[in-house]
Amino acid sequence: MTPKKLKAQYRNERLAARDAIRPDERIEKALAMLAHAGDAIDLQPGEIVSGFLPIRSEVDIRPLMARLRERGARLCVPVILDKSTIVFRELVPGAALVSSGFGTAGPGPEATVLDPQIMLVPLSAFDSTGHRIGYGAGYYDRAIERLQQKGLNPRLIGIAFDCQEVPSVPAEPHDVRLDAILTESGLNFVSEVIG
Repeated sequence: MTPKKLKAQYRNERLAARDAIRPDERIEKALAMLAHAGDAIDLQPGEIVSGFLPIRSEVDIRPLMARLRERGARLCVPVILDKSTIVFRELVPGAALVSSGFGTAGPGPEATVLDPQIMLVPLSAFDSTGHRIGYGAGYYDRAIERLQQKGLNPRLIGIAFDCQEVPSVPAEPHDVRLDAILTESGLNFVSEVIG
């Protein structure tokens, strides 16, 4: 099986497993993630952290994002500009959110565009070495590459439920490895950069 086909298979299987988690269980798992990572993520006041607002059956990391804001983080979320580009717009309390494609919402065009230093990355599947499978559109891979072209090297924390782990993700040249993975079981560092 080609890497692309195996990734598609893993994506479908792991998203189906995620979809099967009851909504009340999802809330409990999100609160467990907050307990594991809210104070454990190394964060300097003023650092820019990109989170995301949940779509479909994704974990709701808004409690974690709120804790990081309390600790001094400047928050932003991805907004889709076109079929290949996302930018990260600042998320400030009380600001209106607008539909931004792919079932997502985010701050409108008047919001400041920021370059994240820490990225909380949604995914469909991951392995214990930090390789991830996204949703197939490549938005995050391209966004991370653009940041690296600017000389930035954001710390990447994958966000998923335990049921989204697979034995091994077939890595391709364009894939970017995560520095850590946060699930309801804990914050696992897979890179010296972040641990």
